[in-house]
Amino acid sequence: MAKGSLFHWGPLTALTIIFTLFIASVYSSLVWWQPVKFTGILNICLLVVFLFCILYNFIKAAWVGPGYVPSQWKPENIEHAKLMQFCQICNGSKAPRSHHCRQCNRCVMKMDHHCPWINNCVGHKNHKRFTLFLFFVIIGCSYAAVSLIGCVVEIFSISINSLKDSLRQALNRNSGNFKQTLSEFTQVNPIAYRRMMEEQLVPFGFYHLLGTIFCIGLDIGVTIAVGILLYYQVRDIVRNESAIEAWIVEKAAYRSKNDSKFIYPYDLGRWENFKQVIHFKGDYIGDGFTWPVIDGCDQYTLTVEQLRQKQVKKHFAVDYKSIEGYNGSFCGWRQGFRTCLAFPWSLEKRLRFQKEENLLVTRWRKYWLYGMKIQEEENSVKDPEKGWFPRNCAVRVDDNEGLESNQEKPKDQ
Repeated sequence: MAKGSLFHWGPLTALTIIFTLFIASVYSSLVWWQPVKFTGILNICLLVVFLFCILYNFIKAAWVGPGYVPSQWKPENIEHAKLMQFCQICNGSKAPRSHHCRQCNRCVMKMDHHCPWINNCVGHKNHKRFTLFLFFVIIGCSYAAVSLIGCVVEIFSISINSLKDSLRQALNRNSGNFKQTLSEFTQVNPIAYRRMMEEQLVPFGFYHLLGTIFCIGLDIGVTIAVGILLYYQVRDIVRNESAIEAWIVEKAAYRSKNDSKFIYPYDLGRWENFKQVIHFKGDYIGDGFTWPVIDGCDQYTLTVEQLRQKQVKKHFAVDYKSIEGYNGSFCGWRQGFRTCLAFPWSLEKRLRFQKEENLLVTRWRKYWLYGMKIQEEENSVKDPEKGWFPRNCAVRVDDNEGLESNQEKPKDQ
């Protein structure tokens, strides 16, 4: 079983953020919500519990992994192999709901997406842990925000009260003498935490205040970003779809307008779909090869649809030829300002090529194209290089006249 390494920029960044917010929330609690009473002790305990839940699910999602289809895998009935796609890299059939991940370089069971934060794919065996990780991050960050914001509010509240007291005392001692009152007031330090810290467990100065405000912004940003990701995860769970399968279903619905209607085989109803991932029976249910399906469908309903879409994709693919080399930079900054701003927000690779190479394009955007290099050897088992590249690096080949042109592909295709 492959395991995702935590010594990678993604997990290390995630762990740094988690521990930064935890330490900041505990420190701020010691300032204004000290653990000398039951509520203060309960507050610290809750922070520790949330940290444990986050780390437990995070590490397990990264360490256990999504589950991988064995290399050179074939179904027991060899005739069923015709109903599935063949992976040239793994040299085996792609099991139902599995997809090949280029980052992991393996076929992943029920692949949802490759997550850089756990440095692994999200799939059959770790989907539950990844979802619970997102859930506890939102709960933990929301609760940590209470400690952080409460500390800042308390500091400013006492500071304002101290300022008022200092001004009142100066006025009482020097009534009628405005210059003397102003002189004494400027010599009195109105910052309340200076006085308050004499009775506190930990110091809290100006730089502590700046750090706390920074952590509040970081906390809110993490909560919003993870909340959006959790929304999409829960939406796909109640539909019993992965992110990749949602895209397949969308294309099937478009294709079905002119063909037989496609029925998604794994939609068992919202509650049953939910229990396929979130349950109390361990980390996952099933072997990752066979799945519960609705009446009228079988284990290969989706794989057959994938084969149909693959044929359609090949039919509408267009030949291009590169007119200049592309170094594979993520945003294509050398290809112009607009191209740089409109780069695809995707972890998919960029296709590196030299001048005068033949390319096969399957996806189109205004400033970017997605395609693959055309292999010279027809029987090559090596998976062709694929990825995004700037549109202005290549031109379309006109098959009718053998000429190259910049004509865009019709929108209806």
